[in-house]
Amino acid sequence: MNTRSSATGASPSDQDSDQGGGARTPSRAPRRRGRQSSALASERRVDLVRLAADLFAQKGFQATTVREIADEAGILSGSLYHHFDSKESIVDEVLSSYLDELLGDYRAALEQGGEPRELLGRLISAAYRSLKPHRAAITVLQNDWNYLRQFSRFGYLEEAEQEIQRIWMDVIRDGQAKGAFRPDIDPKLTYRMIRDTIWVAVRWYRPDGPLGTDDLAEHFMTVLFDGISFGERSFES
Repeated sequence: MNTRSSATGASPSDQDSDQGGGARTPSRAPRRRGRQSSALASERRVDLVRLAADLFAQKGFQATTVREIADEAGILSGSLYHHFDSKESIVDEVLSSYLDELLGDYRAALEQGGEPRELLGRLISAAYRSLKPHRAAITVLQNDWNYLRQFSRFGYLEEAEQEIQRIWMDVIRDGQAKGAFRPDIDPKLTYRMIRDTIWVAVRWYRPDGPLGTDDLAEHFMTVLFDGISFGERSFES
């Protein structure tokens, strides 16, 4: 809508006013309106992504139609295409935003340094914190991962998962090398068990409930690091 004017930063009439001729100074008003319109469009886009994400989580990506998203937003189906060219573009934004933020939190946790147990604790806390703002994205990944990964535009899903797995496994291996973690556990299996335990919480965790995500993380770490029983295991599975 405002592509040309935003590219130059000024309209022709703005450039004339810079060279003199006070009669042209009112041309600044449309620019303000343009910025307001752009802000409203951006806000509307965010709302549409949120509404669509909730529908994807409830019904599944494949089962959700563009018409249903538009109905939920109170607009015509055609109006949705003013913001997105396809349903895939919407879920792309939902998932990429989640993974970008999660990976950013993981990298920041590692940059702080510390002992392996401390680092693993930060990763766990970051994972639990993501449950509240990204509940829909996590649910979509669980339900539609195999479907979405077959399309080239979603190749980043596999790449992100590989980097996330590498981050967790490196911390676990470092802890084993330093004697902080048991040497007889498999790092990859351990990561997957931790990940799945946190991920499944999105199905029962309620943001308006008595426990926050920090509380969940703390309880999980108590069980993970300290166990639920005293003494040695006295039975074979």
